[in-house]
Amino acid sequence: MSDYTKSTNFATKDALISGNALKIVKGTEIDTEFNNIAIAIATKSDLASPTFTGTPTLPTGTIATTQSLGNSSTAVATTAFVQAAIPILYPVGSIYINATVSTNPATLLGFGTWTAFGAGRVMVGFDSGNALFDTAEETGGTANATLPSHTHTATVTDPSHFHGVDTHFPGGAGTGIFQSSTSSAGGDSVTKTAVTGISVANSTEGASATNANYQPYITVYIWKRTA
Repeated sequence: MSDYTKSTNFATKDALISGNALKIVKGTEIDTEFNNIAIAIATKSDLASPTFTGTPTLPTGTIATTQSLGNSSTAVATTAFVQAAIPILYPVGSIYINATVSTNPATLLGFGTWTAFGAGRVMVGFDSGNALFDTAEETGGTANATLPSHTHTATVTDPSHFHGVDTHFPGGAGTGIFQSSTSSAGGDSVTKTAVTGISVANSTEGASATNANYQPYITVYIWKRTA
């Protein structure tokens, strides 16, 4: 946008004496002034519903009309409009989470009443099909559950018995190569090996301790808007 600047100071002509050529108002001077005025007007915005181009900048302290809430047009937004729009992002009942700043959101965001929420608890989604999670803000579980140790046992009935193995002694009578074997004159023998049954050991599982069953977690600041 350009401002209008006069090219000719017509008032100075009045002080000139008659006969001075400069006292005469020339048509070219008038034409130049009208051209300057036309250019200035063409590059100015109307007061009513102007359409800006380029990158307009509003000076500090500019007062504009506050638009209706929810207006998504390209109308200029005032601070009042912005302040009214932000709380819509966090209606009453909303949760605000911050990983590093413990400041109450009423101070950070500039609106609402907020209270610390869910201390020492994790959040879980609503599930109408599960009685544990079918009511908003329903609580349950425990942080100090004991995970008990326990023992697995087994009972096996298998009395002692023998397995026989035939052994041939080519040289005739003698002592067999297996323990508890005997030979006969014909060089044959039967070896009997004792089996005393199946050995079963008890197995202890788990550990008697509290706080041993937490899910992986990370601590953050959680706030709930109440008003």
